[in-house]
Amino acid sequence: MTLSTQAQENLKYQKPPKEILDLADYERAPSVSMDSKKENMLLSYTNTYKSLDELNQDEMKLGGLRINPSTNISSTVTYINNLKLSKVKNGSPKQVIGLPENAKITNISWSPDEKKIAFTNTTEKGVELWVIDVAIVTAKKLTADNLNANLGNPTNWYRDSNKILIKVLPENRPKLIDNEKDLPEGPIVSETSGGKSSQNRTYQDLLKNKIDEANFETLVTSELYTVDLNGNKKLFKPAAIYADESFSPDGNYILLTKINKPFSYVVPYSRFPQSETVYDINGNLIKEVNNVPLDEIRAKGFMSTRAGKRGIGWRADEPSTLYFSEALDGGDANKEVEFRDEVFLWKAPFNEAPKSFFKTQLRFAGVTWGNKDIAMFMEYWYDTRTLKRYLINPSIEGGNPKKIEERNYQDSYSDPGSFQMKKNDYGRYVLNIENNKMYLLGEGFTKEGQFPFIDEFDLKTLKTKRLYRSDLKTKKENLLSLEDAKKGEVLVRIESKNEYPNYYFRNLKSKKLTQITDFKNPFESLKNVYKEVITYKRNDGVSLSGTLYLPAGYDRTKKDKKLPLLIWAYPQEFKDKNSAGQTTQNPNEFTFPYYGSFVYWVTRGYAVLDDAAFPIIGEGTTEPNDTFIPQLVANAEAAINAVDNLGYIDRTKVGVGGHSYGAFMTANLLTHSKLFACGIARSGAYNRTLTPFGFQSEQRNYWDVPNIYNGMSPFMNAEKMKTPILLVHGEADNNPGTFTLQTERYYQALKGLGAPARMVILPKESHGYRAKENIFHLLWEQDQFLEKHLKN
Repeated sequence: MTLSTQAQENLKYQKPPKEILDLADYERAPSVSMDSKKENMLLSYTNTYKSLDELNQDEMKLGGLRINPSTNISSTVTYINNLKLSKVKNGSPKQVIGLPENAKITNISWSPDEKKIAFTNTTEKGVELWVIDVAIVTAKKLTADNLNANLGNPTNWYRDSNKILIKVLPENRPKLIDNEKDLPEGPIVSETSGGKSSQNRTYQDLLKNKIDEANFETLVTSELYTVDLNGNKKLFKPAAIYADESFSPDGNYILLTKINKPFSYVVPYSRFPQSETVYDINGNLIKEVNNVPLDEIRAKGFMSTRAGKRGIGWRADEPSTLYFSEALDGGDANKEVEFRDEVFLWKAPFNEAPKSFFKTQLRFAGVTWGNKDIAMFMEYWYDTRTLKRYLINPSIEGGNPKKIEERNYQDSYSDPGSFQMKKNDYGRYVLNIENNKMYLLGEGFTKEGQFPFIDEFDLKTLKTKRLYRSDLKTKKENLLSLEDAKKGEVLVRIESKNEYPNYYFRNLKSKKLTQITDFKNPFESLKNVYKEVITYKRNDGVSLSGTLYLPAGYDRTKKDKKLPLLIWAYPQEFKDKNSAGQTTQNPNEFTFPYYGSFVYWVTRGYAVLDDAAFPIIGEGTTEPNDTFIPQLVANAEAAINAVDNLGYIDRTKVGVGGHSYGAFMTANLLTHSKLFACGIARSGAYNRTLTPFGFQSEQRNYWDVPNIYNGMSPFMNAEKMKTPILLVHGEADNNPGTFTLQTERYYQALKGLGAPARMVILPKESHGYRAKENIFHLLWEQDQFLEKHLKN
């Protein structure tokens, strides 16, 4: 199908062929949320897609945020339109009574006693607070639509479950300044004093001028109020930019995080100066625990995310103790030091100085609390992909850490699993410790396949004992939580390639399965499609894998019909060949087609290799991107050879596609190889000089390795492109580095050099696509392109 340039410009929305439309136009199953005791279950219903009209709303892009200034909530939020409650055991879903008409629900949170559920509803004017009484399955409104959700969830339960702290729009809020009408008072001036580098990744939607600064401050400033379950409000704190509110476990204190000036034009709001202050629940000042002085901010720059106290939070197993870390190396990874970070504990009311808890040899990666004698902390080092876990005693100085794990965190086969958590008396999740035992739930990836497991961990011997290993032949079992170790009761989710995932209780002793949900498969037309995880090797011996789909009815024994092949992939960086060669795909995983892959086209007579492994490896001092192009081509050649050796495909009819970094991959494969007949690249970045301070896992900047940046950029090699490519991008991409301009400029280069290219810009879309009209048209575009350049 050939369209003139003018016809392309005037093209109306189209729908894909019936085989694809039947799969794409489906009703989404509800998402599930349970209370900690697994007594009650909330079912949340969402439309499968948004409409283009929903995307066509007022929007301001400031400080890395996208805000609807009319409603004061993110313009990108996906709303829930219905809620139902059910008893987990022997229950059937009951409609929540009294929900708002034409509900737009989000920010759902259970109360600490789990007898109530709070949520916000967005009206045409703003955001209002509602609460559900779980016992009577009834909702009621608590506030007017004047909450401020521009920085996320504007609600936070008090410990007593009878009150909620809310962010409210200030009464004397100034009007927003209209960029189109209000004249600037002067030019925009930025200056660097020199001497100290301040490298930043490429961010979207940043502040640009004083008008943006003023509007940002207006939009994110809130007053804090306490509202009870009868709707009575009381001012808690006057207007400020509150980024986070966190109650202590005992509920007697609250840690408030505020955003302060100066605002930055080069980083998003999360990197603006912040201060943390503790108040009691009556609003009385207890302690200012962190406030970086302005001169230090100016000296270190907005890039200094490791300066001062980091990761301030409440210790989950004590009434009111803060913990935080400080960088002992000043955040300089190249500095030779014995210890990188130091973690401190600070008990309320903070009259004494913080006490050192422990120091880390690598970068501190978090702590999980248990009780007065047991906690667990992690440290990591990115350059080597090293992860270590330690058990530590919070009651003694230094903690006497005992290492229980050291591995490459990309090594899936050696993953020992995650320790189970439980709610303590404060309503906080802590390590589940019973009779000096803890429990690990693991995904269980091995060379032979996936076998999820439950291990018992002995705190005295530091050794594990296998309690359960899932070995379902034709199904996949996800172990979600060990509900009762003594009874052997486990919450699981089970699925197969044709059976939609559903929740069950499994009893490890009796082997009995009790079904909780009964969600139906909305993709029956894929029932007879052939699905297999295939493994193969790259020319350097690295093991690879991908999920192969063949059309229903295809005779795999005769192989008399050679199929066109579609490969969908996304490159990943690794520091060793062993980790790169591992597979985490399961052939029994439910086949869930969506616009982000090529699986739809198995119904159109194509073979599809989905999620094909494309590792990029850099061992030792070698960085992965030093040999990015050769490895990329080797991955593609190995994938094509593997399917071709099975006898299913015509290797002259192979297409490749990817989204984001996968689009970057696609353009490079078409540029630097002759393996493909065509390619589809969506929402990619093609000129790496426009992301000069790093991208993906690349930490070196452009001036460190200009040859790497230029050599990896399809834009810089556009003259080599001779293969048809379909370029797709959202008009309002908000992902760091993948400006819509990347696709527009690359297309202009290809067009100017005579390359066969087609560009589609989807109106109102961000990095991921949401509107039904756009997604259906995207599927039509891809089908037309593939029929023209691949199948026929």
